[in-house]
Amino acid sequence: MTLVTFNDWNLESEVSEAIKKMGWEEPTQIQSESIPVARKGKDVVGQARTGSGKTAAFGIPIIESCDPNGALQSLVLCPTRELAVQVAEEMGNLQGKKGLRIETVYGGTDIEKQAKLLDRGVDVIVGTPGRVIDMSKRGHIDLPKIEIFCLDEADRMLDMGFFPDVLWIVEKMTGRRQTLLFSATFPQEVLDATEEFTRDPVHVMSEDLEVEVPEIDQFAIKVGRINKMWALGRIVANMSEGDQMLIFTNTKRMVDMLDERLDRQGVDSAALHGDMAQNKRERILDSFREGKKSILVATDVAARGLDVDGITHVVNYDLPDETESYVHRIGRTGRMGRSGQAWSFVGGSEMPQLDKIANTWGMTIPMVNAPELPDGSKEMARLKEDWDEISDCFGMVTVRLSLGSGDASKLALADWIVDQARVPDVAIGEISMGDSESTVEVHVKKASYVIDVLKSRDFQGRKLQPAIVN
Repeated sequence: MTLVTFNDWNLESEVSEAIKKMGWEEPTQIQSESIPVARKGKDVVGQARTGSGKTAAFGIPIIESCDPNGALQSLVLCPTRELAVQVAEEMGNLQGKKGLRIETVYGGTDIEKQAKLLDRGVDVIVGTPGRVIDMSKRGHIDLPKIEIFCLDEADRMLDMGFFPDVLWIVEKMTGRRQTLLFSATFPQEVLDATEEFTRDPVHVMSEDLEVEVPEIDQFAIKVGRINKMWALGRIVANMSEGDQMLIFTNTKRMVDMLDERLDRQGVDSAALHGDMAQNKRERILDSFREGKKSILVATDVAARGLDVDGITHVVNYDLPDETESYVHRIGRTGRMGRSGQAWSFVGGSEMPQLDKIANTWGMTIPMVNAPELPDGSKEMARLKEDWDEISDCFGMVTVRLSLGSGDASKLALADWIVDQARVPDVAIGEISMGDSESTVEVHVKKASYVIDVLKSRDFQGRKLQPAIVN
């Protein structure tokens, strides 16, 4: 097969020169499949992860389609300000000396200063949904004039709750003639959006997306933040001699805190994160590879390139934000034909994310209790009452009351609880009335107080006998 090079596409001279300066010769797979199609003005739906070269995949066609005349022609939406800055910088490099004004628009910066930059004239905007909406409502962004729209990392937009904002923006872009949509994964909501946003799109997929899901035992424990240490202690206590565990957290601060807590319990663990000097990181990795340390606590970034065949347990102390990260994490165990276990700690509000992970990769992740403590072992931490373990994904706790439908109406009961407990109306959720019992949803932040009130006061001369429904 003949390899395609950037020279084969006869790109604009400014773009071609910029690519040469960057030292690029051959396009990545997502670029070679997306750029020719997008340059023809067709809609593109691309599946590619961060680091696959997707910014150039949509950036080059956008740059070539825009003129440096100070009139807004294209909008790229990103989920975070960091990504918006990164995309704008790369597009700035890719355009070379073409002279397009590419501005970033995101929250957390002076809105008046940003407005002045936009009012001076801009050709391409790279921004986050919230601030783009603010600026359009203030009259600084003319959405109907935009001809090319790109949605980057659509699945993360969905995760972060931005999709209603994205839909609002899309509906206002009445002059849109081309849409480019990129996502690492395609949950059903994103698939639905591709049909709504695009017209006869060409679908392209990068082969490096194929992720092999390891055949290991996977479990999830519903546990709140307070009791994670207790659950971890149970799993550690059940490890056999020679086993090794890799624990993932989402922040460097949590890595240090957890390592310190394990150390206080007499567990010989080590911590690994990006702020450490390279030589220290190497020493820690060597001691783990050689089996001198049985437990390593790390972030995703720090664990990149970690290749240790002896890992028998992976624990997601924090559930990852991205579904792909989960597969990469659990793939650290069960190597070389060995058996492996992956455990995930999931709070009530994180249940939808666990479902998304399982559905994306076609996995079964059963919810189980923490393992029993072996004879002669001590608990690493005491089990405490934690509301997050019994709340649902909306943060509501269900309370059963000894009150039937013949005793009161839902409205009367709700009004009485709000009045007696002095809580806002929104703290009380769904009320279901049975013949002799009823259930009331109470927000987790008010649950403890509301239950105390229900225990101590009579409703129309009756004891309510509140009990939590697990």
